[in-house]
Amino acid sequence: MKVRALVDGCDSGRRTRAGKSRAGLLIGAAVLLAETPSTTTSAQAQSALPPVTVEAPAPRSKPARASGETPRRTQAAARRQSNRNATAAPAVPTLSERAAAAAVAQQAAKLGYRAMPSSTTLRSGASPLDTSQAVNIVPEQVLKDQLPRNIDDALINISGITQTNTLAGSQDAVIRRGFGDNRDGSIMRNGMPLVQGRSFNPAVESVEVLKGPASLLYGIMDPGGIVNTISKRPELYQHGSVTLLGSTFNASKTGADGLLDVTGPIGDQGLAYRFIGYGVSEDYWRNFGRHREMLVAPSLAWYGENTTVQLNYEHREFIYPFDRGTAFNPVTKAPLAVPADRRLDEPFNNTWGTSDLIQASIEHRFNQDWKLFAGYSYNTETFSANQLRITGINFTTGNETRSNDGTQGSLSNASYGTSYISGSFWLGNMRNEVVFGGDGQYRTIYRDNLIRQATPAINIYNPIYGLIGPGTTVSNSDSAQTDKLGQWSLFVQDTLHLTERFALVGGVRYMDYDQIAGRGKPFVTNTNVSQDKVLPLGGAIIKLTDELSLYASYTESLKPNSTIAPIGVVIGSNVAPEEGVSYETGLKFDVNKRISGTLAFYDLDKKNVQTTKTNSAGIVEIHTVGRARSRGVELDVTGRLTDSWALIGSYGYTDARVTASEDLTLLGRKLQNVALNTASLYLVYDFGTALPGQLRLGGGARYVGDRPGDAINSFFLPSYVVADVFATYEMKYQNTPVIYQFNVKNLFDTVYYPSAVNNLNVAIGDARRFSLSATVKF
Repeated sequence: MKVRALVDGCDSGRRTRAGKSRAGLLIGAAVLLAETPSTTTSAQAQSALPPVTVEAPAPRSKPARASGETPRRTQAAARRQSNRNATAAPAVPTLSERAAAAAVAQQAAKLGYRAMPSSTTLRSGASPLDTSQAVNIVPEQVLKDQLPRNIDDALINISGITQTNTLAGSQDAVIRRGFGDNRDGSIMRNGMPLVQGRSFNPAVESVEVLKGPASLLYGIMDPGGIVNTISKRPELYQHGSVTLLGSTFNASKTGADGLLDVTGPIGDQGLAYRFIGYGVSEDYWRNFGRHREMLVAPSLAWYGENTTVQLNYEHREFIYPFDRGTAFNPVTKAPLAVPADRRLDEPFNNTWGTSDLIQASIEHRFNQDWKLFAGYSYNTETFSANQLRITGINFTTGNETRSNDGTQGSLSNASYGTSYISGSFWLGNMRNEVVFGGDGQYRTIYRDNLIRQATPAINIYNPIYGLIGPGTTVSNSDSAQTDKLGQWSLFVQDTLHLTERFALVGGVRYMDYDQIAGRGKPFVTNTNVSQDKVLPLGGAIIKLTDELSLYASYTESLKPNSTIAPIGVVIGSNVAPEEGVSYETGLKFDVNKRISGTLAFYDLDKKNVQTTKTNSAGIVEIHTVGRARSRGVELDVTGRLTDSWALIGSYGYTDARVTASEDLTLLGRKLQNVALNTASLYLVYDFGTALPGQLRLGGGARYVGDRPGDAINSFFLPSYVVADVFATYEMKYQNTPVIYQFNVKNLFDTVYYPSAVNNLNVAIGDARRFSLSATVKF
């Protein structure tokens, strides 16, 4: 543990007498903090450090001296008494020591998978029990234990989530409550949108999911909700770690990671820094390919008495396989009869590029009731890819036809700013908790040159790779793919506490947006939309006890209809946007500040879903008569069962299908890649002080039911169970904490298919992976 290393270091004998005095004070403060239930996140603890008050003992009164005592003697005696009092008074703890004490108090909660949502997710610091929407969290310690490699891995712990089209492993693509896609704007960093393909990296501390329509707080959005990744922040006490990790899929497929994470104060006025550096180079688990990545993430923070300022930057460079997986036989509905590790493309199928993210925020507390938050984020990513595409397979002979495609000069960026005030006031005998503010976003997704080139066939039962190279023929009609979106909004939300146990929630967002999309050289506009919209929210909360609440909510979402593909007409402002409406009710609990969770029931309807139809003249027409519905039940639990046992678990039932469509082949069909049932359970046992070091063992499994592999449900991806285990052992080497960690992902080497685009593009989950790491803390 980082904090344990700091505290244990106080006994090393290398500190001064004043340092020992402060160490004792630090330990005492930590004990007092540990006895008080913590209800703040790590970031909140930094911005509001626990007060540590030290009072000198009051001097005892002395009998009066003889009246003949001279003034000089009286003054000398007073000075001696003052010096004795000054000597007796303990040193006042520094900001660094107070921050370390807060970290000590929170460490046990982290090990117990205790988590509270970040204030950026709900735009307030309200407790989950006092909100009318479900927020599920993957805590920091869960990420440390499970070592997820992308956002899909992290979200296996959350109910009702499945993977969809990841664009051959290059994009985050998360379905929430039946809805979602890659590049749908639902992935956030500290409550601000990202456009980079992969959002999860070692600079992320925890992951949170706000379920259901979130347009009141986030604007244009699919109705499934948002995923908010929370950054690691600078801390006011000096500590750091170096981690080296080795991994292997089998004897010939190996890799190595390196991570440096160091943070501490700059001076003694509340300024702090953090630096994270990461590098990985590893073989791909299939028959060819390699993943290499580099991340540099410096950040600064200033923690004033009433003001907190954050500034963070991330630069990432990457290259990884562009792998569309395998194929399913449309007749037998079975996967292609080749080994799971055999790729259907060529060794040059890769995607490579860079991403940059800069964010700045300020939070100022006017008084105990009101605070202001303002934030700005700029994210950009450039990449290119070789995308040899499968166009057909003869499953009897093995003959595979292909197109030698690619992308050159892809550029995405998003500029976003938000500012809001939150606080409370009394209206008669009723307390109001209000958040109001505004935001603006300008986002561009651009693909410069699209390569389309014919290429010879290959026999996948006896493949000979390397006979061709990457394509070079640019298709002007497919190039210059452009999607530009601008959005400006004002929003307000009020939680009116009618009594101590009953509250009503109401809110509204006014949103104005413009979108232009199209493609081609010369450019052809296919979408030209300029509209505005008012979106409401309503809810109710009943606090049954201090640890249990009932909630109900009505929420809406909006997303403009758009396309970059030629359809014969331009999608304009006369075309209605997609709109989602959700009714939700449920139960939230937080028992003894140890174990918390949510049981949610929801009914979500999405209308004006875009469909196309070819008319009698052979022209493709756009229609928005489509409708889809999702109904379900979700249970999420995380926390500490006993002093030794911790868990995180979930169950989701999601019935999502098309309820209206002019294309009758879609009517009544289940939504693609959405599983009716999902579940997960991971347990950890902490041996505590029973051994010379600290041993923790954990493991669990996730279940995903069968899912349609395409929109018309012509084939289904089979259900699967994947198990993982880990062990960590913390010890000391010459008074330096060292942690060894062993992980096995996909323990039983299960072959599974997490998502599909169609029967020729079916993703395959990673094979069994062993990893062993050593972390030195200082």
